[in-house]
Amino acid sequence: MNQDFFEALELLEAEKGIPVDSILDNIKNAINVAVRKYYTVGEDNVVIDINQAENKFKVSIVKDIVEEVEDEGTQISLEEALEKNKRAKLGGKLTIKLDTKQIGRIAAQSGKNLIHQAINDAVKAQMYEQYQSKLNEVVTATVQKVEPRTGNATVEIDKNEVILFKNEQIPGEALVEGQRIKVYVSDVVSTDRRCSIKVSRTHRDMVKRLFEQEVPEIFDGTVEVKAISREAGSRTKIAVFSKDSQVDPVGACIGNRGMRVANIVNELHGEKIDVVRYSENPEEFIAQALSPSDVLKVEIIDEENRICRVTVPDNQLSLAIGNKGQNAKLAARLTGYKIDIKPESGFYGEDEDEDAPIEI
Repeated sequence: MNQDFFEALELLEAEKGIPVDSILDNIKNAINVAVRKYYTVGEDNVVIDINQAENKFKVSIVKDIVEEVEDEGTQISLEEALEKNKRAKLGGKLTIKLDTKQIGRIAAQSGKNLIHQAINDAVKAQMYEQYQSKLNEVVTATVQKVEPRTGNATVEIDKNEVILFKNEQIPGEALVEGQRIKVYVSDVVSTDRRCSIKVSRTHRDMVKRLFEQEVPEIFDGTVEVKAISREAGSRTKIAVFSKDSQVDPVGACIGNRGMRVANIVNELHGEKIDVVRYSENPEEFIAQALSPSDVLKVEIIDEENRICRVTVPDNQLSLAIGNKGQNAKLAARLTGYKIDIKPESGFYGEDEDEDAPIEI
């Protein structure tokens, strides 16, 4: 049994990356509980010696040798002690080595369950500690399998399997087994039963982390990401600001020949990305946010409630609004302003009120 025991621990370390030393105390406690329950002895009367170096595993019960037994859980009579060890003396202690095969079916099963729980607790603690440091970060995962019925994907991250749910996958992308993808660790929850890891490819902060990895100026703090609005799989707007007047924040993010932003677009399954220049001036920021449309004028109608009116060239009205209003909606989320868009001529069409702005 000793050999099997230590082989199981080594296998656990190899598969889960959990050092054996970190769970030996938990295992000792589990065995202690099982032995005390079966033999009805005190907590301090169970001695467990696990020698990993020599692959030795011993369990013993220690009792005080007394003339008259008052507590069978902690004491043994001299007469009974002499039957087990002829050198036993009154006032001394008797160590009874247990053969794990003789502990009994109930104790063995109890010990097995407790050891299993101890290992699970160690795995959970290891996983929680490991992923707590990765919370709100982007990590690389390998797709293990994709469930045909639900579309949920099982991905492996640092030897741990995590579910990437269908609604956290980028719309339109088809994951395949063996594919390496990047995911955003959005939450780490530890409960009594398990450690739950939540990952996403649709979270807006995933875009921010990808830019940090791709753009040195963002990583070192020269360029700051001020705001992000995203419709995963379709379009993202990211507002950036440079703390160094000599560094163009938009150019730094786009990169030479657009290579930096192109790498991020490829990772996000072709999602379009608008990099816009942030400004403390709301009129300037709103005009930038409506890119790629030109903006002729921005009027702040209600500063307290953050409402503005934007005038664009007649031929760019549809571009400013975007397909199903997407461009204007993303600009509104990016800036925090409710945006009313109107064409320069004020004419919307035969069936529409000429003075009615397009409200987003």
